[in-house]
Amino acid sequence: MTHVSVPVVQHHASNCEGRDFVIGDLHGCVDALRYLLREAQFDAARDRLFSVGDLVDRGDQCEEALGLVGKPWFFPVLGNHEDAMCAVAEGRLPRYRWYGIGGTWAEGLPEGELVRHAQRLRQLPLVRVVGAGDARFNVLHAEFFGNDDDLDAGRIDDTVRERMLWGRELVLGMVKPPKRALSLTYCGHTPVRDVQQIGSQMFIDTGAFIAQGRLTMVEALTPRRWSISTLDARERGAAGYSLP
Repeated sequence: MTHVSVPVVQHHASNCEGRDFVIGDLHGCVDALRYLLREAQFDAARDRLFSVGDLVDRGDQCEEALGLVGKPWFFPVLGNHEDAMCAVAEGRLPRYRWYGIGGTWAEGLPEGELVRHAQRLRQLPLVRVVGAGDARFNVLHAEFFGNDDDLDAGRIDDTVRERMLWGRELVLGMVKPPKRALSLTYCGHTPVRDVQQIGSQMFIDTGAFIAQGRLTMVEALTPRRWSISTLDARERGAAGYSLP
């Protein structure tokens, strides 16, 4: 599999034409996403949707979720589930290990198709930085203990990368919030009952794949948010809604 060198941090200018939204861990729950975009009156010509990663595994619409990658209005970061999927495609992780964390949807996926998906996912950054100054926010998957300067410089070694993909210490209360100059940073990875801000980091994974959980979307830098379970979204006809 050919590796593509991409920045671990990608910068985006502020959205002066529309709104920016951030979606929690999708985990193949595309019908819930359809519903939230409709509720928020998302305008694909002006608005942008950032994702904290984990598009795949556990839900039943993972291939559809992968189809979002590359859409001009969709800006995901790499999650630990995408990283595991890529490791399988690259021969560094056996399939059964991936299946153990929710990858069984891909049991019938041909090897060539898996590799093609992985090649696209390997182009995703670990972090997206949006805007500057007071209008700045960051998007990453799990947690980060550095500051904005560290992100801007791309100071992400293997230990930091592991924490950014798999870390749970902050949201589980195992450590205190770092007192560092970090802009509001949207994270996912660890399901929480409701959106929870700890220090500068806002955790928005409300367990879309869990029966009693919900998919949550927030409008960046505002208190506005929308949530729905996949079951409720489908009961309200979301499967018939078109994605932008």
